[in-house]
Amino acid sequence: MLYLKVNASSSYCLIGFFLFVFFSHLEEKTQWEHPKSGKRKRVAGDLPYGWEQETDENGQVYFVDHINKRTTYLDPRLAFTVEENPVKPTTRQKYDGNSTAMEILQGCDMSGKVVIVTGANSGIGFETAKSFALHGAYVILACRNMSRASDAVQHILAEWHKAKVEAMTLDLASLHSVQHFAEAFKSKNVPLHILICNAAVFALPWSLTEDDLESTFQVNYLGNFYLVQLLQDVLCRSSPARVVMVSSESHRFTDIKDSSGKLDFSLLSPSKKEYWAMLAYNRSKLCNILFSNELNRRLSPHGVTSNAVHPGTMMYSSLHRNWWVYTLLFTLARPFTKSMLKENLFSPSSWIFKCSSQIAANRGHSKKVDTKVTRT
Repeated sequence: MLYLKVNASSSYCLIGFFLFVFFSHLEEKTQWEHPKSGKRKRVAGDLPYGWEQETDENGQVYFVDHINKRTTYLDPRLAFTVEENPVKPTTRQKYDGNSTAMEILQGCDMSGKVVIVTGANSGIGFETAKSFALHGAYVILACRNMSRASDAVQHILAEWHKAKVEAMTLDLASLHSVQHFAEAFKSKNVPLHILICNAAVFALPWSLTEDDLESTFQVNYLGNFYLVQLLQDVLCRSSPARVVMVSSESHRFTDIKDSSGKLDFSLLSPSKKEYWAMLAYNRSKLCNILFSNELNRRLSPHGVTSNAVHPGTMMYSSLHRNWWVYTLLFTLARPFTKSMLKENLFSPSSWIFKCSSQIAANRGHSKKVDTKVTRT
């Protein structure tokens, strides 16, 4: 018999140089199946060319490689083992690109959880807020347009009249509005378990906000950054809690460094002459990822985790509404993208749930952590 080690607690031997039997030294039993994979293995075929099987003076089998002039007690056919009765796997991953938000939260009781979703009056923001509300969470729709936000609330209540959902004013293009929203939320004296920064603009013509910053940069990144800053003490007190930054794969197609490799702050809020809408969007999404990573590093010891997600193609959202060229391109691309069925129009929101529905298990401290960006 030829014995080989599998791990510290088990080994296997080759029976007749055809089948493997596995020994569990801890449980003192044998089995034909591999202890980890559950598969059966056997050696098949003849010895490779130039090899010969011999027996030493102690009766132990060894193998001679006449070509390379060497001997070994390992059967060279071990490199070519085959499975006994191989079967095709019958399982698939739990969630995929066609999973809907409701499928992700199926059987999940969100009662007692408080959720803020920015930009929740339409698109994946609305689907996210609705799914949380229908599973018992108290959901706040933080929106700029209160008329559309109120309509969204009524749509959710029409599906379940006991849903705990309300709309609050939040305009990320105004830092004063962000501050007012944070103060209004804190006055409710409720915890905050999930903050989803979903609101964004795309393909805006160049313009400045009331804070004299380029609009895409402030709405997509700086407004969200300021919102998290103002609410981080509530998040820490509510731990385990989670922040989700909705970013985009388009962050890969830009940079925020100058030719010397240093961070160039002028690229974040460019002048009209240097502005290109697509590039501004990409940079804002890159900032979201960098912020999320640093936020997670600083707050995770206090029970608050942060994730940045790419929600998928937004062909069926209103993200392209600001320029007719993008509207045309999105329309032409729709037949070649996923999520064509009505029930899957907003399946990208399921990826948001993968980051937000499983709240961290460990409770953190309520110590406030400084997450301000400093220039170096």
